[in-house]
Amino acid sequence: MPTSRNTATVITATATVIAVTGAALASAGTAQAVPSGDVTAPSACRPANHLAKITRDRPDSGHVHFRVTLTAPKGYATCRLAGSPTDVAFAQHGTPLGITAGRYGDQTTSVTFGPGHPVHFDIRVPADGRGTPADEASFTLRAPGGEIPGTSVAEGPFEVTAGTAVGPIRPGA
Repeated sequence: MPTSRNTATVITATATVIAVTGAALASAGTAQAVPSGDVTAPSACRPANHLAKITRDRPDSGHVHFRVTLTAPKGYATCRLAGSPTDVAFAQHGTPLGITAGRYGDQTTSVTFGPGHPVHFDIRVPADGRGTPADEASFTLRAPGGEIPGTSVAEGPFEVTAGTAVGPIRPGA
């Protein structure tokens, strides 16, 4: 019987070590499964996952400026944006205005966008007194490696005219 008792003690001790080790591994696995900045969250750069609004900004010599601010609600993953948006179109009450926007500024600098990291870009309009009222701008955002699929839309009162240009994405609201 002493042999059976020793075997039973070894088996019990081994089972305890396995249970404790298994619990430690399980809790370590759980901690690693949810990293900060959840990588399974959808990207804030996708058009359906952010909000955009247009507001008047400070004018300068010869131009009127409008700021397009993009914000992302909590629950979306941060992403990188770069350069000026492409395929920019303007409308008033849903009617396309047919004005093509150029681009200006550094097209290579990238910025972080996501919850708590708003970004903006500028709509620069010549101050020639011939601005056409608009209330919507649609555009395609760019990442450092290319365009982000889909069309984003921003709303707010502004004006456009021939010679309107769009600046690069910059950090901040």
